[in-house]
Amino acid sequence: QVQLVESGGGLVQAGGSLRLSCAASGLTFSTYAMGWFRQAPEKEREFVAAISWSDGSRYYAKSVEGRFTISRDNAKNTVWLQMNSLKPEDTAVYYCARDPKDRGRYGLSSRSYEYDSWGQGTQVTVSS
Repeated sequence: QVQLVESGGGLVQAGGSLRLSCAASGLTFSTYAMGWFRQAPEKEREFVAAISWSDGSRYYAKSVEGRFTISRDNAKNTVWLQMNSLKPEDTAVYYCARDPKDRGRYGLSSRSYEYDSWGQGTQVTVSS
């Protein structure tokens, strides 16, 4: 059974940084692309970033490009989201998720319905 566990969220002032972690188990981690999504109160879940299984391709939402960095270590079954220059509008619950489809070495998806396994989420709150 696939299990994804996020950690690293918290309260930070605008302009600050946080690093989220997602520890995966119950899957051959190195064969799956992974994504980060977020959901703010009363808003739909939105794509943040994705990374291919090979780490050869990364994709970001325009709202976070240049501030956030997704990375992974297949030996540690972990994917990270480094978040810098945080803004109050980044406040949300952040989720990591697995893309089950083989999209090739560089393929990525930003569609949440194409991800089949999700963590419980970690709260990120950015104060102004």
